[in-house]
Amino acid sequence: MKTNKSFTKRLKVTKKGKIIARKPGQCHFNAKESGSASMKKKRSSVISLSNKVKRQFLPRTGK
Repeated sequence: MKTNKSFTKRLKVTKKGKIIARKPGQCHFNAKESGSASMKKKRSSVISLSNKVKRQFLPRTGK
């Protein structure tokens, strides 16, 4: 099965296998937001995916 390249570009797999992703909606139309809202968007979040989904989208990470 081919890897979904657009999905993998949004993710980072850490050394221990955690999957970290950026929060959506960070790129455009941020001029009107408050400083605290823009700072919240800069933080990334850890995603928990099942092994089936990991195998489908991220080869070599799912068991």
